[in-house]
Amino acid sequence: MSYDSAAEAYAEHLFAELEQKPLDRHLLDRFAEAVAGRGLVADLGCGPGHVAKYLHERGVAVCGIDLSPEMVRCASKRCPDVEFRVGDMRSLDIGAESLAGIVAFYSIVHFTASELDVVFRECRRLLTRQGMMLLAFHSGNQVVHVDDLWGQPVSLDFRFHEPRDVVSALEAARFVVIESAERAPYEGVEYPSRRCYLLATAS
Repeated sequence: MSYDSAAEAYAEHLFAELEQKPLDRHLLDRFAEAVAGRGLVADLGCGPGHVAKYLHERGVAVCGIDLSPEMVRCASKRCPDVEFRVGDMRSLDIGAESLAGIVAFYSIVHFTASELDVVFRECRRLLTRQGMMLLAFHSGNQVVHVDDLWGQPVSLDFRFHEPRDVVSALEAARFVVIESAERAPYEGVEYPSRRCYLLATAS
């Protein structure tokens, strides 16, 4: 069962989460400064659209893409000035080298380590040379299964990834990682896992 059943509850609980995440805002600001004015940016796995909205408010031309139609509907309702569409980040109906940037916050949590190769090759296909990608993900090697999100039924496996494995997959897809950061969880704000952020350019 997908996010569709929990989309409204997800949006209600997490749409304002960036207000309580200073490092996330700092890195998104860094990314926005680098890509604003260079072309279209895609927020892959955009969920309810809060990251896309944040970037839009900082002058970035951004569109949001998510596999869940209900998430896209929620995002469109909350961020009417941003375009959102349904799509699978493993294979997107977007022309080659047509994006200046990609942001993917916790969008790789449902992919196995071996599937990252496919995801990152598709991201590289979409980006112009020297286009930028900002990734955020849970750091580790466990899999957390969830049957309920805020009282709504789902069946989801959240996969954590070792940073070195993600870096290797990015490099294999012709990315160069230029910055990385890790942090402990913000207590009381989010799931208690370590977080990793990688900023990479398409070579």
